[in-house]
Amino acid sequence: MKKKQFKTESKKLLDMMVNSIYTHKEIFLRELISNASDAMDKLYYRSISGENVGMDRSEYAVILTPNKDARTLTIADNGIGMTEEELETNLGTIAKSGSFDFKRDNEAKENVDIIGQFGVGFYSAFMVADRIVVESRPYGGDAAFRWESDGADGYVVTSCEKATHGTEITLYLKADTEDEKYSEFLDEYRIRHLVKKYSDYIRYPIKMMVEHQHPVKDKEGEYETVREWDTLNSMVPLWRKNPSEVTEEEYNGFYRDTFYDFEAPLRVIHAKTEGTVSFDTLMFLPKNPPYDYYTKNFEKGLALYSGGVMIMEKCADLLPDHFGFVRGMVDSADLSLNISRELLQHDRQLKVIARAIEKKIKNELEKMLASDREKYEEMFRAFGLQLKYGVYADYGMHKDVLKDLLLFVSSAEKKYVSLKEYTDRMSEEQKNIYYACGETVDKIDMLPRVEAVKAKGYEVLYLTDDVDEFALKVLGAYAEKEFLNVCDNKMELGTEEDRAAIQAENEASADLLTAMKEAIGDGVHAVRFTNELKNHPVCLSTEGELSTEMEKVLNSMPGAAGQAKAQTVLEINVNDPIAAKVKALHSADPAKLADYAKVLYAQARLIGGLSVENPAEISALICRYLAE
Repeated sequence: MKKKQFKTESKKLLDMMVNSIYTHKEIFLRELISNASDAMDKLYYRSISGENVGMDRSEYAVILTPNKDARTLTIADNGIGMTEEELETNLGTIAKSGSFDFKRDNEAKENVDIIGQFGVGFYSAFMVADRIVVESRPYGGDAAFRWESDGADGYVVTSCEKATHGTEITLYLKADTEDEKYSEFLDEYRIRHLVKKYSDYIRYPIKMMVEHQHPVKDKEGEYETVREWDTLNSMVPLWRKNPSEVTEEEYNGFYRDTFYDFEAPLRVIHAKTEGTVSFDTLMFLPKNPPYDYYTKNFEKGLALYSGGVMIMEKCADLLPDHFGFVRGMVDSADLSLNISRELLQHDRQLKVIARAIEKKIKNELEKMLASDREKYEEMFRAFGLQLKYGVYADYGMHKDVLKDLLLFVSSAEKKYVSLKEYTDRMSEEQKNIYYACGETVDKIDMLPRVEAVKAKGYEVLYLTDDVDEFALKVLGAYAEKEFLNVCDNKMELGTEEDRAAIQAENEASADLLTAMKEAIGDGVHAVRFTNELKNHPVCLSTEGELSTEMEKVLNSMPGAAGQAKAQTVLEINVNDPIAAKVKALHSADPAKLADYAKVLYAQARLIGGLSVENPAEISALICRYLAE
């Protein structure tokens, strides 16, 4: 019996296989189970090709046997097995894949869904084992052979006894160290967890002999320990079933068990897509965000499977950020995986899937908005902020995808409306989509400019989230109607005659308005009279693209305090008694006019939801004039 060297004759290559390719040591079990599944597939494909193999599909199984005393873990299958030559070829040559050869030779046949392709998965077992023994007997053959290796030094092949066809791999686990506890892979619950995590949807049962306690008949309170076979995997993925065959209870149960959510999902998206890259997908819209959703610790992504084997637990590239709240999985046999089966070799396929998923989620949300408004609004209350961030992010790249999914509270009944609903019911004379910003709907509703717009019979969108106005600025327009902040100085509600009259009034009062502006200082860009305020003496408006709300948001960011500055205009209602008062003070008492200007400016800031810059001075002025 002579020890043979691996045909690559490279210890360094095997060391790379063991220590560099795989991210997590636990992957070895996924790889060995996948190899066992491939071996059973090869035999099963013979049967569907007309050969009588003497086995029904239900008889195939992967058997796991942990032995804590011997520190061994055995993975056995009753698949096609290997001859002595195949043991030498497949296990003696690193990166030689029998599964890849089988798949290549049978690519014209239907139902060929072999997992392995690189021939390195087997060697991942050396991450946890310092010795591996493989016993295999080929289907239809009488002789069995044993392959043994303790790593890069080589391997030995000898004859052995094996009663049935198939392959049995025994791992002699490494000794535990302070940093690595290899004995964890002999623990029943750890094995169950790894099978559930990576191999739950292997098409054949994965079985393990376990101990269960059963009550003894006629002996109350007594139990006996019984050893019996337990199937560890589900085998048939829910997403591969026809949606018409799956009940709501099954979807909800799967969602709760998979994502540990006590609440049922708001909506299920179950689809099969065929094309350049074919895939099955099962996605869920959660009822509530996870506790860490709006933190930097949250990881978006869908679980990625290839042929029922989990490749990545959370593939972030499958979901755009604006749909990052969606949970679920994607399964495709068409993916080109890299050598470790942990990452994708070509991102082109992933991009094709991601685009299809984004489109599918968008379509489902639009259907939900149209047919189940109550649930859509519940979803929007939980995740609408993310959709609005999506409009603003990436320089508006996704605005066309998201614009029809946005909702805003409207002055009409104080309920959510979509932009389409708003524009569909606009009057012909209305030129813009009007909006106003503030902390709450009630505070916005009391703004002078909002009252003026509502008095004209126009609808106003109430924006209460920091990102809202930024998102609308990126959109620019909807249905060829531009968005306009009611506090923007460009807003004109009156007739041509009204505008001409107020322009003449401001020109005639230029000296007065300049004196008031100088008294206030840099706080305002200008002071003007207006005839568009109904019952309010003053308000603030802005010139330019930066509104007062945007100023507040930008200045609240770390390191940005005071850098953003909106060009505010103090507007005085020309029809209010205060207008006559300041005109009289202009020539009679310039000092008192300056005080009035400061008080009116402070009042306008308070009405607009802004802080007063010098509250002590303003309080003293108010008290002085109250005492007169």
